[in-house]
Amino acid sequence: MAGYIVLGKYTQEGLENIKDMPEIIAKHKENCEKMGIRLIGTWCTMGAFDFVSVYDAPDDLAMAERVLNTARAGMVTTQTMRALSEEEFAQVVGQLP
Repeated sequence: MAGYIVLGKYTQEGLENIKDMPEIIAKHKENCEKMGIRLIGTWCTMGAFDFVSVYDAPDDLAMAERVLNTARAGMVTTQTMRALSEEEFAQVVGQLP
């Protein structure tokens, strides 16, 4: 599984439906599970982003599909980062000359 961090902001539509967000997040988690993606957690944040979510997904394509489906709903905008685990990072630096 590959790790991903998603930074998100609510759109105007998302803000208008903010009271529904706990239910929307629960449904999102179900949809992730159907795709073999594990939503490790979502944290509401203050600052440049409204929330941060952490995922494990089978690969980049599965995660891209999930993020695009989320964006199509129109409630949030996101930035997705691939996150290397400590083990993956050690493997990368171990291959450096």
